[in-house]
Amino acid sequence: MTSRMLDEAREAPDAIARLLAADEERYAALGNDLRADAPRSLLTIARGSSDHAAHYMAYLTMARLGRLVTSLPMSLVTLYQSRLLREGLLSLAFSQSGQSEDLVVPTRFFRAGGARTVAFVNDTASPLAQAAQWVFDLHAGSERSVAATKSHIAQLVAGARLVAEWQDDQALRLALDALPADLQRASEQDWRSGVDAFADVDRLLVVSRGLGLAVAMEAALKFKEACGIQAEAFSGAELRHGPMALVEEGYPLLVFAVRGPAQPGLLALAEDMRKRGARVLLAASRGTAHADLPLATSDAEDLDPILAIQSFYPMVEALARARGRDPDAPRHLAKITVTR
Repeated sequence: MTSRMLDEAREAPDAIARLLAADEERYAALGNDLRADAPRSLLTIARGSSDHAAHYMAYLTMARLGRLVTSLPMSLVTLYQSRLLREGLLSLAFSQSGQSEDLVVPTRFFRAGGARTVAFVNDTASPLAQAAQWVFDLHAGSERSVAATKSHIAQLVAGARLVAEWQDDQALRLALDALPADLQRASEQDWRSGVDAFADVDRLLVVSRGLGLAVAMEAALKFKEACGIQAEAFSGAELRHGPMALVEEGYPLLVFAVRGPAQPGLLALAEDMRKRGARVLLAASRGTAHADLPLATSDAEDLDPILAIQSFYPMVEALARARGRDPDAPRHLAKITVTR
């Protein structure tokens, strides 16, 4: 049995191969421009799954380039009409459709004030693409399922690709080139135990940290929209500052422990939560002690979160069907969301 959501998630390796084969000169040109004239400030503009991709790129930029990145509350521009300083600004907008005014209006505002504006979008004829100075096609192809899958993965890869060009990092470029094959392996990981573990839950926590937190955020959204589960994402560090009080016997947690500096703390947290009686599913690379869900790895550990979400999508689609829901028709939702 299949669905548009599952079919489109499985198309991600091919979509990423198209993305990586295109626009090489454009990515390089913006990378050169950013090295020659570094921005004074950076912000991201996005909502939903696109915002999770923006979060990943922001963290990657801060970790690798030492540049602070802010997520824009769009209402500052669209409702409060704040006259934000735009000189030396780099704005990065992420969208599948490029239709929502609360992305388009700030992008126009920033560009009119002299900022460099970038849009990662799956429709290069969209209003957002027309508003931005630098436009990068996601090359994800048609995506009809309400739940974004391959377009989200394309946004993650596009953001990482720009960071690689800005940093002029050949190792990261080569690791990105290997991603289509890596994503294929990731899509084939056996996550069926996740369906069994979460088939009867009505709430859960999704936990990660660092570059993995964007994956936890995206997973929590998909649990909500596809499965009807009240899922919330937390940093492993934040979990100990209040949310941990929710944990009781049998409380379900999904922990993404991707490789990197945050992994040891997340593994310790998973073990601690198990001792407290929580029902923990630990997603980690093969060979990790007590791992329940296998994660594929890439040639650069900073790209591992991209593979993690690729493994998650088929599981959450199967979970939706196991709970009697149509993953292609979440209640009250449409493919294109227009907010102001």
